[in-house]
Amino acid sequence: MTKFRPLHDRVVVRRLEGELKTAGGIIIPDTAKEKPMEGEVVAAGPGARNEQGQIVALDVKAGDRILFGKWSGTEVKIDGEELLIMKESDILGVISA
Repeated sequence: MTKFRPLHDRVVVRRLEGELKTAGGIIIPDTAKEKPMEGEVVAAGPGARNEQGQIVALDVKAGDRILFGKWSGTEVKIDGEELLIMKESDILGVISA
């Protein structure tokens, strides 16, 4: 992947694919699937500055599995891969293993 470093409190996220079948076993076609709201952090910026001008580190890091809002982030293509760039505040939480 091209070296891409997000600035401030932004993170780069790769969507994780959702289920291809319903609980009843019905296969969902691509055109009817909702985009997943779960992803993996690919890269994270250094953090935002507080009122004193100090950098406050982000709570997420590369490799974290996260949940984010349905309409969060901006879709971008880097090296042919579709990724999202969003602010840390758009992340709802980190999923533990």
